[in-house]
Amino acid sequence: MKQSILKIVTLTLLSVSQWIPHSVANEKNIDDGTKGQEKIIFAGGCFWCMEPPFESLDGVKSVISGYAGGTIKNPAYKQVASGKIKHIEAVEVTFDPKKVDVKTLIDVFWKNINPMDDGGQFVDRGFQYSTAIFYFDDNQKKIAEASKLALEQSKVFPKPIVTPIRSFTTFYPAETYHQDYYKKNPLRYKYYRYGSGRDKFLDKYWGEDR
Repeated sequence: MKQSILKIVTLTLLSVSQWIPHSVANEKNIDDGTKGQEKIIFAGGCFWCMEPPFESLDGVKSVISGYAGGTIKNPAYKQVASGKIKHIEAVEVTFDPKKVDVKTLIDVFWKNINPMDDGGQFVDRGFQYSTAIFYFDDNQKKIAEASKLALEQSKVFPKPIVTPIRSFTTFYPAETYHQDYYKKNPLRYKYYRYGSGRDKFLDKYWGEDR
């Protein structure tokens, strides 16, 4: 499990006092009132691994790791990782739709997860590491559902696509030390990612199309 090896070491070295409070601005598909920007939330298991694919895209303004979908206010990492509450690890992607569209973002999402697994992702097991797309409006919902259907019909994967498409309810940013973890702690990140089995799976099904 992710929290049992690498993250236990990490948590002992980093202060948990670096918590970021939830912003009410997350309740709307607007970036703190900035016109012309939208948000969508993706849950793909370890949020460390879900930041890089989106941050590299032109038109993406920010990618924030956090906890989505649950009812507990301001959850802490240990609460989410325990699996005792209904939040899941996710990333909130803020983007300029004139530069990158929702379909492109969703395509990137599919190519970074195992959409056949409803019990977690790779080495990380439990609902808290399961996958989901959280949409903010009917347009995002329509595009997500069409993309999911197209993926199923493509037969890329041998089993049904179980990733749910859910309406946005809540999102709370994770603690500071989780944000851009792959940049702050590249060696630990690479060690975790290699051992997780994520890249081996993605290479098997997508190869050079990743």
